[in-house]
Amino acid sequence: MGLTSNTVLALAVLAAVALFAATIWLWPRLSRRSRRAVLGRVGLLLATQLALFAAAGLAANKSFLFYGSWADLLGREQEMGVVVDHSLSSAHIKVTGKQRPDVPGGSRAAVGGQIQQVVIEGEKSGIDTPAYVYLPPEYFQAAYAKKTFPATVVLTGYPGTAENLIKGLKYPRTAHQQAKDGKMQPMILVMLRPTVAPPRDTECADVPGGPRTETFFAEDLPAAVSEAYRVGTEPRNWGFMGNSTGGYCALKIALHHPERYAAGAGLSAYYKAAEDVTTGDLFHGNSKERNRANLLWSLDHLPQGKSSFLVTTSRQGEGNLKGTLDFVEKVKAPARVSSITLDSGGHNFNTWNREIPPALVWMSGRLSAA
Repeated sequence: MGLTSNTVLALAVLAAVALFAATIWLWPRLSRRSRRAVLGRVGLLLATQLALFAAAGLAANKSFLFYGSWADLLGREQEMGVVVDHSLSSAHIKVTGKQRPDVPGGSRAAVGGQIQQVVIEGEKSGIDTPAYVYLPPEYFQAAYAKKTFPATVVLTGYPGTAENLIKGLKYPRTAHQQAKDGKMQPMILVMLRPTVAPPRDTECADVPGGPRTETFFAEDLPAAVSEAYRVGTEPRNWGFMGNSTGGYCALKIALHHPERYAAGAGLSAYYKAAEDVTTGDLFHGNSKERNRANLLWSLDHLPQGKSSFLVTTSRQGEGNLKGTLDFVEKVKAPARVSSITLDSGGHNFNTWNREIPPALVWMSGRLSAA
């Protein structure tokens, strides 16, 4: 039974419940002051606490995928990665592996599509980062052999792992099902985390003397993907979406680079760059760049392009409600804005999984193939 399996989590929860019940049942018998009774009380309390911590830890790990296996948890996963060159590798994208999407018929690329593990090399930024590229089934079908596809960059929050986008947020499976149901067009997804210069959170900015993250996302990534895959180079071919920090980055890049991205979707996004111990000094006293990183300020003071935006929030549970309403109000033509407002939903995977299906459909409607 794997570390992230439902069976292991269920057994841990049952053990915690059973020990709690045993503690309640046996406590009167252990109320004496004898050494045996005291040791019994201590043992039951410790066992119950450990079971509760184990259940909570397994649940958190299942949601956020900190560890993928028991060997990973125990530090025994020592096998070195193997670089594999494939025919689709290009000058700036190296394919290092392939995996099946979690969809019916996933063993055949022409039926279930394919997820490729890649390393993207940024020519201008000098940033190299791992990512996953989801290719829809149509990409491998003869009828589409000479056709291009729209592409969307998908980011996690900070710190996040790109694997969360596949296992926790289920982007490939959702995109596959939505396209199969005729709700969206087949679309390539480029999935990664915003932390392309770990462990620093750069807020997708070009840091003076530091990582040029904005350059990577705005210029290097779309150029590299269009070079390696059948994706166009026009703004209408490209979208950007993400949750939390990834949502802020998606809105920021689409807002400041309408010549590159036609649409940006921010799920539970915030609208002003964070500045804390994880970011370090992002702007080095440059007030112009600090203001530019404030999306609400940018909407008020900078020209708005033809990009489309989607923002999400909830009336109860999210802290970005006011900022989201302000963002919607400040978007002016030729830009366009749409929103999703849930009655209730926190800053978590459950909320984002309720927003991703309609967000992908919205994104598909804003993009087109070359």
